[in-house]
Amino acid sequence: MNVNQLLVLAIFASTIIALIATNKRPSSIFAGSLLILIVSQQLTIKDIITNFTNQGLITLVLLLIVSNAVDKTSLIKRLGRTLVTASYRQSYWRLFGLTFFSSALLNNTAVVASLIGPVKQNQYHPASKLLIPLSYIAILGGTVTLIGTSTNLIVDSFLIEHGHAGFNFWDFTLYGMVAGLSCGLLMFLLAPWLPDIENKSGKYTSYFIEAKVAVDSELVGKSVEDNHLRNLPELFLVEVVRNNKLITPVSPDLVIEANDKLIFTGNIQHVGNLSHIKGLSLFAESNGLLRDNLTEVIISNRAQIIGYTLKAVGFRALFDAAVVAIRRDGEALSGKLGEIKLQAGDFLLLATGPDFLSRHNLAKNFFILSEKKMPTKLSLKQEYLTLFGFLLVVGLAATSILSLATGLLFLLAALVVSGVTSNAEIKRNLPLNLIVVIVGALSLATGLERAGVIDNLTEVLAPLVTNTSPFVALVTVYLATLLLTEVVTNNAAAALMFPFAYGIAQVMQVELMPFALAVAFAASASFISPYGYQTNLLVFSATNYKLKHFVKIGLPVSVCYSSIVLVLLKFTYPL
Repeated sequence: MNVNQLLVLAIFASTIIALIATNKRPSSIFAGSLLILIVSQQLTIKDIITNFTNQGLITLVLLLIVSNAVDKTSLIKRLGRTLVTASYRQSYWRLFGLTFFSSALLNNTAVVASLIGPVKQNQYHPASKLLIPLSYIAILGGTVTLIGTSTNLIVDSFLIEHGHAGFNFWDFTLYGMVAGLSCGLLMFLLAPWLPDIENKSGKYTSYFIEAKVAVDSELVGKSVEDNHLRNLPELFLVEVVRNNKLITPVSPDLVIEANDKLIFTGNIQHVGNLSHIKGLSLFAESNGLLRDNLTEVIISNRAQIIGYTLKAVGFRALFDAAVVAIRRDGEALSGKLGEIKLQAGDFLLLATGPDFLSRHNLAKNFFILSEKKMPTKLSLKQEYLTLFGFLLVVGLAATSILSLATGLLFLLAALVVSGVTSNAEIKRNLPLNLIVVIVGALSLATGLERAGVIDNLTEVLAPLVTNTSPFVALVTVYLATLLLTEVVTNNAAAALMFPFAYGIAQVMQVELMPFALAVAFAASASFISPYGYQTNLLVFSATNYKLKHFVKIGLPVSVCYSSIVLVLLKFTYPL
């Protein structure tokens, strides 16, 4: 090997070691590798720009941005409230159906993030009995289609980079469906192995929130339990005000009536879940000011509003703001939000109008603390546009009528025009870390090929694989990727292993597609470690799991999944 080849190999090896042995973000490690490749003149700026415009990468970025808009809709949140029942069997299969099939089309990390709250809040089963299955089901669902997980699209981008047509939308479906359903059944049978542990207590300040039930609300005529109001993430129904009478404590059998005032306490970050309940409006909504940016203030000890209620002072007219929630440290609040007498030191969460900051009485009454972000509630038309538009784009891509990237680009433009998302929100949601990982990996692959490392690998492997079965080589690639994804991350594992899978396929002069599929499926098969896949990290941090809990359930799931995928690859391709 010459100096350039040794240098590129050293950069590649250092990248893998850094991913395994350090706590640095993968994006930082790949960015460093990218800079070294440029400084050492193994690649030019033009090469890097070419990788930034990779079609697979562009498709992935568009998909993630559109998925953020889809996540604003009430569909998953509304279904999530109805998931868990007194029957574990029924709860598990409801969770499986919703998570598996939604993860096939939507970003599986977003699906898990939406469902963690209802699962943790359920009244029937320990969350630890459902959260590991939730993550694993989302991983399995993501392997069913091309767009189910970013890993599939990363491997697709490598195929396109190497002159291949790329994956079709349904290339993953046979393997993903058979493996997913089989592993789903296995997890249900292994449910007694899941730990029974207490939930982590939420680290948040508890606000006092009021919502009014409209005449046409879906809640009217049904009990608290039937409306699943006890399954809201980190929000607790503590009181009901009916005809100026306070009902507390609230029993599960209490039937909700029109014009009831529902009093919640809990994490204000989840107040958006209330806005997704049809016919339930927050106190601030009646003032027409509820927006996605909320301002938190504390009442000054010199405030003129101390001792008065919100209604008595005419709060909206006085400050061009409406109160979304109140928090008073050291004292439990009770009754209607508008009839609570304000005190010095009360925390108010305000939905503000355009004149709020120009009011001269702010400094006399408040200390402004911070601005909080609240999910924007979509109108019915916006929800229909987002959901049906996304399904239309997926349908056109699945039938090869329109490319996925083109369809997503037009849908994103429609979402901006209709106000579902904005240019500023797109900038905030741009997955820069993931882009850096993919571009860095593409660039490493380019460096390996340009320096002749892949050609040298071909020459070295040629005598070794002459008498080896292609299936044995496929299993080797699969297991190497599987090991790597458990110790680094799924995206990094896929990106780093593809060049070698490509080289082995060339050496053996066999079709590349089964090797590409093997890399994609193995990179998604992170069941043994909580660190290799984002959904595992989400549920790991949601309760008091330990590594042994993932190993105990994940190891048999991983064996089942891998066996099915490899056997199906053997029978569907001439190996």
